[in-house]
Amino acid sequence: MRSSSFAPLAISILLAAPAAAAPSPAIKAAVANPARLDTERPRDRYRHPAETLSFFGVAPNQTVIEFSPGGGWYTRILMPLLAKSGHYVAVVSTSPKAQDSAHKLIAGIPGADRASVSGFDPATATMAKPGSADVVLTFRNVHNLFMPEDGGAKDGSVARAFFRAAFNALKPGGTLGVVDHRLPEKADNVREQTSGYVKRSTVVALATAAGFKLAGESEINANPKDSADWPNGVWTLPPTLSQKDQDRAKYLAIGESDRMTLKFVKPR
Repeated sequence: MRSSSFAPLAISILLAAPAAAAPSPAIKAAVANPARLDTERPRDRYRHPAETLSFFGVAPNQTVIEFSPGGGWYTRILMPLLAKSGHYVAVVSTSPKAQDSAHKLIAGIPGADRASVSGFDPATATMAKPGSADVVLTFRNVHNLFMPEDGGAKDGSVARAFFRAAFNALKPGGTLGVVDHRLPEKADNVREQTSGYVKRSTVVALATAAGFKLAGESEINANPKDSADWPNGVWTLPPTLSQKDQDRAKYLAIGESDRMTLKFVKPR
C-alpha cells in the first residue's frame, strides 16, 4: 500500500541514491562475449546487463543462481563470466521437461563445466543446497509466480515459496537481485495476476517476509514511457509485440517495459 508519509519516501530515496559501481572489466567482457546471440544484443539498451549485474555485485568467483533462465538471455552472459572461478546454477521447475531443457541450454554455452541445474520445489521452498549461493538472480519472473498458467498461484503461495527458497539457498550476507515489470502502486492488485506487471511494494513485502533486507534499488531499467496499461499487458510491448502490426510503431517507440531493480540481502 502506498504511504502518504514522508519517511518511507525518504528511506526509498536513500536506498536508491548510492550509484552502482562502474561495471568491472570481467562483466564488460561477459556482455561482449561471442556466445551471445546477435538477436539478443539489441535489447541491451533496455536491459542494461553490465550496469545491472554491477549493481547486484556479481563477481566472477561467486556461485550464482539464475531462477527461471527461460531462453538464456542472461545465461549467455553469466556463464562466461563465471567460467573460470565461479559456479552458475540454473534453477527451473522439477519437471523432467524443464530439467532437460535447462541442461540443453547450458550445454551449448562456454563455462558449461562450471554450471549445473537445480529444481525449485514450492512445496518445500527449496531450490538449491542451503547456504550454497552468493547471489540469486531473477529477471522478469516474479510476476509469473502469480499466474497459474506459468506455474504460479493467484494466492501468492508460489511467490512466497520462491522468496523463502532463495533465502534458504543463500549464504549469510548473500544477495537476491530482482528485476521485474513495475505495476503502478495505485493500480488494482488483481492486475498482478494477468498483466505481467507486479508492484514494487508486493516484491518488497514478499522478500521482507522471507527474511531479506532491502539493501538498495536502482532506476537502471526504468522506462517512463511505459504506462503499464496495455491491451494485452506487458506482452503488448517489445519484444513480444502481441498486437502484431496494430499500433506497432507506437509500441516500438515506447520500447520495453518499465522495470524495478531491487537488491536484497540475507542478514549475517
